Amino acid sequence: MQDSTSTYTLAEDLQAPMAPKKSKIRESWNMLRANRLAFMGLAIFLTFFIIAVLGLFLTSGTHPIFDPSMVRLQEKLRPPLSKPRVEILTPEQIPRLGMYLFGTDDLGRDVFSRMLQGAWVSLTVGFVAVGISVLIGIFMGGLAGYYGNAFVRSGHIVSLSLAIVAGICLYLNLQLFFLCSITASAVAFYLYVKKTPGFYLPVMSIDTLIMRIVDIMLCFPSFFLILTVVALLPASMYNIMIVIGLTSWMGAARFVRAEFLALREQDFVMAAKALGLRDLRIIFRHMMPNAIGPVLVSATIGIASAILTEAGLSFLGFGVPPPHATWGNILSDGKRFIFDAPWLTFIPGIAILIVVLAFNLFGEGLRDILNPRLRERSL
Repeated sequence: MQDSTSTYTLAEDLQAPMAPKKSKIRESWNMLRANRLAFMGLAIFLTFFIIAVLGLFLTSGTHPIFDPSMVRLQEKLRPPLSKPRVEILTPEQIPRLGMYLFGTDDLGRDVFSRMLQGAWVSLTVGFVAVGISVLIGIFMGGLAGYYGNAFVRSGHIVSLSLAIVAGICLYLNLQLFFLCSITASAVAFYLYVKKTPGFYLPVMSIDTLIMRIVDIMLCFPSFFLILTVVALLPASMYNIMIVIGLTSWMGAARFVRAEFLALREQDFVMAAKALGLRDLRIIFRHMMPNAIGPVLVSATIGIASAILTEAGLSFLGFGVPPPHATWGNILSDGKRFIFDAPWLTFIPGIAILIVVLAFNLFGEGLRDILNPRLRERSL
């Protein structure tokens, strides 16, 4: 009886797995903790996110807790950690913390309150701009990678060009030209559908067209292109987010295209096509999860670039207009008092440096985690 029990136990041990299985989330977390710089970047990012969300609630409303627009001319250019002179202030002008944590600017506004408000603006610009660029990059890169061998016909180009002209006419309130352009675009598309010889000629492949658009966009210095467009548009935070997103999608498109070119010949994609699955299901259900890794790394680093771009635009006076406070316009206002009040330059400058560096470090760590070769080495 004892021998049979020991034999049964030995057979169970041989069938058991040699090592405990770990989930991918657990493995990724262990790799992130092992990379101290990436883990520090994640910690700083989470801290920045919490501060930005708190800043939105603490600095907004008709009677905010921290009022970034409160002017105290009698308290201008006070250094950090200085106590307010309550004898010359009204009760509403006394800072909530009982001190000027980051000092005051040339109008006596609390720099700490303005930094809180600027954190939310920087976070919003970074995430929304990168969200726009990633969506465009995934769409364009997916088209180039999956439908790259298909040809663009002359009817496509004519109808799309006329539709763009119609959109410009609509924006300029030229209603007659808009109606003419949209009608001509519809006629051109109808002739293409009917396979009219002049409107059904193959011009170039979709892959070639999209990659040439990417090359043209990359030829222009991105910051100067953004600066030119922003200078022509009305000053608005939404315009800045849209412009940054529309001029920074090329990297994501290249990543998605390269991954799709490698994946579309894989066995699981060929099997999905053989089963008769629709192209949209194959792209978004089977191919996109395998191609999203490099895009996430690019998006993480792109958030830092968008925050830096917004700060540069605000520093030059083309950023978010007043009364919104951003780190860039705080830095711009402080450059006139760099010797009298250096904290107006150093505090937002150091904040921008730390946040951008944190996003870059976290992006590098995320690249190592999502790279299968580096994952195998570390495990």
